[in-house]
Amino acid sequence: MDRARERRVSRGRIRERIRSKVTGTAERPRLAVKKSLKHIYAQVIDDANGKTIAAASTRDKDAGVKGGSNQAAAKAVGALIAKKAKDKGIKRVVFDRGGYQYHGNIKALADAARENGLEF
Repeated sequence: MDRARERRVSRGRIRERIRSKVTGTAERPRLAVKKSLKHIYAQVIDDANGKTIAAASTRDKDAGVKGGSNQAAAKAVGALIAKKAKDKGIKRVVFDRGGYQYHGNIKALADAARENGLEF
């Protein structure tokens, strides 16, 4: 197995293990993070009803970034998802890092969401 495929498979196993422990409810939904080479995505999800309550990404014009998956873009997405969640009346979430390590862009997004009023 080549190194890139092994990394993808390993992240998939980690993601499944995390998802078995982290679930969102209507009172405390799940803040899920996904990143690609070009963009960063964040969703606030109510797993009990299977609904996405709020979503933000670097592809949104509201984010104020042209795109990219750098830390500045992650901070903008974190601030935007916190604003959208607060507009829907959500203050507390459960953070789902999606199998990624908690550093770099993932940490920047989480810190920006916390600074803008989300609790987790």
